[in-house]
Amino acid sequence: MLKTNHKLILASASPRRKELLEMLALPFEVMTSEVEETSVQASSMQDYVKGVALLKTRDVAKKASNATIIGADTIVVDNDELLHKPKSREEAISHLLRLSDRKHVVMTAVAIIEPNGKETIFVEETTVVFHPLTKDLMEAYVDSGDPFDKAGGYGIQTIGTLLVKRIEGDYNNVVGLPLAALFSQLVNLQIVQFAKE
Repeated sequence: MLKTNHKLILASASPRRKELLEMLALPFEVMTSEVEETSVQASSMQDYVKGVALLKTRDVAKKASNATIIGADTIVVDNDELLHKPKSREEAISHLLRLSDRKHVVMTAVAIIEPNGKETIFVEETTVVFHPLTKDLMEAYVDSGDPFDKAGGYGIQTIGTLLVKRIEGDYNNVVGLPLAALFSQLVNLQIVQFAKE
């Protein structure tokens, strides 16, 4: 259905992003960046997530010539405050207590760097509403180990989906890659075309 004459590289170690990009059925490689995300300073959450996505994507672009690099960063924002991946059981429970029975925003910035150095970046936002969470549910979820490698301390594509009442926006964006928006950009940039039979 789709074709490309670009060498595509996904600048992400996330298995979830890899699975989502595979849905386009285009060949791509995975290269990870070694940058320090906390080095990004920004005046807004949108600028912060864009900065991190660009930092990762530029880092991989330096190592890969003649390739189109796709990088992304996903953050969970509550009341204009960033909820990082929890580092301890206490922090994971504290994140969940905060999100319980409320709405928050998941932002994913996607950066595309073409072989000529042209950069395209956009941010997709999805609102997520949590159920009221009981103490038993929070503790059982944290003890499953699932929250610790995920922004905000939960995964919508794993058992963490039990915490979510509803979402407004793109589900894949919460998983880590807004595939429909990315596809539109790749078509607009003429990186991806429809294959004629």
